[in-house]
Amino acid sequence: MDSSLENIDSPSNGESLTIESAIANLNGTDLGLRFYAAWWLGRFRVNEPQAVSSLIKALADEDDRTPEGGYPLRRNAARALGKLSDITAVAPLITCLQSSDFYVREAAAESLGMLGDSTAISPLTQLLEHGLENGVLVATQPDTKEPYDAILEALGALKAVDTIPLIQPFLQHPIERNQYSAARAMYQLTGEVEYGDRLIKALAGNDLQLRRSALADLGAIGYIAAADAIAQTLAENSLKLISLKGLLEKQVSPLTPTLSSDAIKVMNLMDLLL
Repeated sequence: MDSSLENIDSPSNGESLTIESAIANLNGTDLGLRFYAAWWLGRFRVNEPQAVSSLIKALADEDDRTPEGGYPLRRNAARALGKLSDITAVAPLITCLQSSDFYVREAAAESLGMLGDSTAISPLTQLLEHGLENGVLVATQPDTKEPYDAILEALGALKAVDTIPLIQPFLQHPIERNQYSAARAMYQLTGEVEYGDRLIKALAGNDLQLRRSALADLGAIGYIAAADAIAQTLAENSLKLISLKGLLEKQVSPLTPTLSSDAIKVMNLMDLLL
């Protein structure tokens, strides 16, 4: 998963809120308003202590539950906390990795990767190991019991170098999206171009959703060799621009007053897509 792509729990409600009303709604009783408030606080990155504490409290909510046993409010709260850069959320999010709701575990893994606290590495690794037996993939058929893509991406973001032997088998996972996430993590952990090149090849695949995933992965790792391939991918220009923006951010530094030729190239490609 990637935060640049629309997630299934983003409300289409256009209600206008203030920080105070959003926090009040989140602590209220109306399930619809609580759900929207959790999303809103993350969307606008309201990094205030009361907002953070209210979202952490929502991680244990029992009221907003689907007939299938899912926890929509917990999902939105977990996603929001990853955007607020407050490490007080790390321990509660680690607890969420044991949730019965697959999508709560997914959101928690994504947010732990964003928060960057190394204490999350061990519990994330334990989840990843559910798909392995003696270092070998258990699944010969697609294994969907854990959000492996989010777990792999989080371990890559957390620079969990010791997990490389556990990540490598997922390059052969039956689900292609998990293969891409493994390649993304391996590039982040090793810097070896073979993993970035593997994602470039994915941009030419037949499945639009997988091409979108590869765009997000390449943007996340800032793989500059992918610039031309990203611009030419059969996908929405908006997603190509987001991916190219990720490349550009890796090329621009406050310590370098002049733009590199790679940065200028990416900017020109972005201009052509606008």
